[in-house]
Amino acid sequence: MVALVRLIERITGRSGMLIAWVVFPLILASCYEVFARYIFNAPTIWAFEMGYMAMGVHALIGAAYTLRERGHIRIDILYSHFSPKTQAVIDTFGYVVLFMPVVCWVSFGLWEYWVEALVRNEHSGQSAWNPVIWPFRLAFFLGFFLLALQGVAELIKCFRFLTGRTTDWNA
Repeated sequence: MVALVRLIERITGRSGMLIAWVVFPLILASCYEVFARYIFNAPTIWAFEMGYMAMGVHALIGAAYTLRERGHIRIDILYSHFSPKTQAVIDTFGYVVLFMPVVCWVSFGLWEYWVEALVRNEHSGQSAWNPVIWPFRLAFFLGFFLLALQGVAELIKCFRFLTGRTTDWNA
């Protein structure tokens, strides 16, 4: 089980580090759009779509990395006052009852959403650029799939902690 957790965390870690680089083309496109619009009075036809696609991909693929790093928002008013064992029970309940069913259900739906766009050769229809939309939808699916994988790793860590196989909450 430890090897599986390490493999999943290596995958989500590398995907998070890789997807972080998407911010740079987003910044360049935004700067170019501002420059073209206000200096040359010639806005682009592609910057808006590239911007929301890049930001969406960045946020969705980065969600698994954020879960791995325990960076998602928690409501710590009560949680932080509990013992590590009670926190592990709460986390296990949350992963089993809420997180995994929802993330798996959404992943399945996004897979179908991607296949539909691929088969139909669907385009965005948002601008004159009108790019094919299946790569963007594939990133949606991959983001939730990676999030589900990281959820499995977190659940395994909770079980290991609760069964006494490790004393380190994050191991």
